[in-house]
Amino acid sequence: MSMNRRDFLKVAAGTSGGLMLSLNLTACAGTPTGYSEETGSWTADAWLELTPDNQVFFTLARVEMGQGTYTGLTTLIGEELGVAPERIQVRFAPVGKEYINPAIKLQMTGGSTSVATSWQPLRVAGASAREMLVGAAARIWAVSAADCKVDDGQVRHPNGSDALKFGQLVELAAKESVPDDPALTPRDQWKYIGKSRGRLDALAKSTGTAEYGIDVELPGMVYAVVTRPPRYGATVASFDASEALGMPGVLDVFEIDRGVALVADKYWRARKAQRALKIEWNTEDALSASNASVMAFYRKSADEDPGVNEREEGDIGEAFESASRVVEASYEQPYLAHATMEPMNATALYHGDRMEIWAPTQAPDLGRIAVARVTDLSPDEVDIHTTFLGGGFGRRLTQDFIGEAAEVAYKVNKPVKLIWSREEDTRHDLYRPAMLHRMKASISGDQVTGWHHQIVGPQILDWYVRNAAPAQYPWAPKFLYDTLGKAGLMGEGLMTPKDTSAIEGAVEYPYQVANLEVRHTHCDPGVPITWWRSVGYSHNAFAVETFMDELAHETGQDPFEFRRNLLQHEPRHLAVLERAAELGGWGTPLAEGRARGIAVHRSFGTYVAQVVEASIENGAIRIHRVACAVDCGPVVNPDIVRDQIESGVIFGLTAALYGNITLENGEVKESNFHDYQMLRNHQRPDVEVAIIDSNEAPTGVGEPGVPPVIPALGNALFALTGKRQRTLPLTA
Repeated sequence: MSMNRRDFLKVAAGTSGGLMLSLNLTACAGTPTGYSEETGSWTADAWLELTPDNQVFFTLARVEMGQGTYTGLTTLIGEELGVAPERIQVRFAPVGKEYINPAIKLQMTGGSTSVATSWQPLRVAGASAREMLVGAAARIWAVSAADCKVDDGQVRHPNGSDALKFGQLVELAAKESVPDDPALTPRDQWKYIGKSRGRLDALAKSTGTAEYGIDVELPGMVYAVVTRPPRYGATVASFDASEALGMPGVLDVFEIDRGVALVADKYWRARKAQRALKIEWNTEDALSASNASVMAFYRKSADEDPGVNEREEGDIGEAFESASRVVEASYEQPYLAHATMEPMNATALYHGDRMEIWAPTQAPDLGRIAVARVTDLSPDEVDIHTTFLGGGFGRRLTQDFIGEAAEVAYKVNKPVKLIWSREEDTRHDLYRPAMLHRMKASISGDQVTGWHHQIVGPQILDWYVRNAAPAQYPWAPKFLYDTLGKAGLMGEGLMTPKDTSAIEGAVEYPYQVANLEVRHTHCDPGVPITWWRSVGYSHNAFAVETFMDELAHETGQDPFEFRRNLLQHEPRHLAVLERAAELGGWGTPLAEGRARGIAVHRSFGTYVAQVVEASIENGAIRIHRVACAVDCGPVVNPDIVRDQIESGVIFGLTAALYGNITLENGEVKESNFHDYQMLRNHQRPDVEVAIIDSNEAPTGVGEPGVPPVIPALGNALFALTGKRQRTLPLTA
């Protein structure tokens, strides 16, 4: 991101007399800068605050859900400010335009955008504060600022012995002019960026002092559970709560928008009483789909509609007509749940004219819209307190759990904590969409001359824009919310970004093939969906990289060399592919009964290649080792990069082996971890991660470890058994 510092910095003295810098990441022109008496009491939430008692506070606008923003973004500030990151106290941001994610235009954490969008602004903020502190010290000493040095929270005199702490300088520093172009620390002088350092939230999380949403406690708090219809689209016809209301601790039972809410003084009492509710459901408009009917609908749609042409090069028709042979394959992927370790929950307190929400949310500004929809409050009358998140994976971008808590609190007028059970979390999730891929390639000799990819399935924005569009216009009256959502869909690519969720990872097909075509047949069977870790890349990587493996074998070429030859014009793809092959011992002898598979994929600007070594033992798939190479540009903390790539590998392998939401007449059959399984610790492979040194722009690592591991495992199983699997999950 390139922007003039005057477009996004505000400076003022806070009420404490400290130095406060606020960044407007939307880069609004005309943002005031510099100190004046009129703004001396400015108390807006700041990105960076230095106090007279030598404390440093940083307001974190990208939520911490395990991906490392708490540490990584704080490190950027610490590097340029000249203070150890562990000395910086982190606050979670409230809802505010200053905290909007410029890549998404909402206050949202997702898409592996946190470091990419913060790299330049946070470093400039730290460097600006540093130069203002140095300038204040230089004035006191009557020396040149260029001769002063910053050393871990203090400014040193040119004589090398005298020093002033930041806290002693902040009041004077607030009156300094904002530097026009603060010098950023050169890479060869980085003290914290690029170094393996412990996570700043590790101690709090290890000792139980980190507050997750499910930990929130308020005086006089009661607990709520909601019984939702077993089929999406069903509604309450009638209910009998007489038995439940007679049980200990039960305070109230009433209908809400999404089902029947029960409130009790204790959570377990609420759960026990929930079983006594008798509810009749109106299923006239309810979902009746099954897995088989969804795929049949996709195939019919693909037959009848070739879809929108998303990318076209060369003459694909001529390529197929002149080919010596044509290879075709279809790939199918099921619906997937998010299965975050912390189930959905939120705590709400209605004050009569305002509402406070404590929640583990990835999108607090959308949370305000969810509250406004179910109350008579406006978004400005809703305060969202974001907590740590026990996993997000895209599930906490949708704010249904906040809306439910708000609707209950609005009625009972007490602080209410609403908690979903694991079963509710699984059966009422918004899923990663099931998808169908039809692939076709032309071959002449041993060369691939044509590539055709038809992607069949829904778009996530259709389900998400209902609250996302109003969040971009929080001043709009509520009667316009649905209109804004419809306008957002109609203006896709104009007033709202183009929805690439179905095609990402396919339209960027990197291999050097002269003739290619990528199309999307948009069809939606009505199953609720949302973002899932790595989104469209997760299913497109499986189709692309598995079919590439098939073409390698079809042309009699080694899968690694086949890819390598077609990536000569893509140096970053090539570098990770070659490094992963080297790390994974590609081409070297293996123990009997084992095989390797390889895949490479670029997602969210990050290049990842993986080699999976697997076997089949006692009728089950066993993954022994995964070798990964990653190029994500400059690295803030190598340990976090490795953590996230390893996490993505485990997440992807779980989906590859077990991921499958089963629909029968619109009902989800899976309920808990016994039938929606996770990879167990004893199944965990050895994972080795090599980070490619890069001077390119920084990108994210929270999601890119997922896409290539699924096809790499499938390709290993083909090498092992000679049988190609084109449907997930994979089997032995």
